Amino acid sequence: MKRRIYVDTSVFGGVFDSEFRNASIVFFDQVRKGEFTIITSPVVIDEISLAPFEVQKVYKQLYNFIEVIAISNDVLELRDAYLNAKIVSKKFSNDALHVAFATKSECSVIVSWNFKHIVNFEKIPLYNAINIINGYKQVAIHSPLEVIKYG
Repeated sequence: MKRRIYVDTSVFGGVFDSEFRNASIVFFDQVRKGEFTIITSPVVIDEISLAPFEVQKVYKQLYNFIEVIAISNDVLELRDAYLNAKIVSKKFSNDALHVAFATKSECSVIVSWNFKHIVNFEKIPLYNAINIINGYKQVAIHSPLEVIKYG
C-alpha cells in the first residue's frame, strides 16, 4: 500500500526555490512513479490559486496524482484545538488547518517546507499531543528531504 502523504502548498512552491528545488522535484518525480499518494485540501487549492502561475502549473501537472479531502466540522474543531493550545496564532490558522486535514484523513506524514509553523521540532509534539487528547493518531511531520527515497 502506498503511503498517504499530506502535501502543503510550500512543497509545490519549493520547485522554484533554490534551496528546496532539488528535493521538491525528486519528491514529485517519486509521486509520478507511484511511490506516494498525495493528499491535499481546499486550503491548498485556495493558496495555490493565489500563487504565481508557475506554481499553479506544477499543481495542475500533478492533479491526477492528488486526492483532495473535504473540509468537515471535525477538521475545524481540531484546528481550533491547536489554536486554543497556542501552537500557532490565529494569524497562521491555515498552518494548523493543514495539520488538522492530514490528521483527520489519517495521513502517515505531512510534507512541508514551513519550518516556522509546521516542520518545527517544538511544535510537532504539541500537535501530536492535541491529536492524542482528541482521539486521533500522531502524524509524522517532515520536509521532502526526509521523505524521498534515496538510491
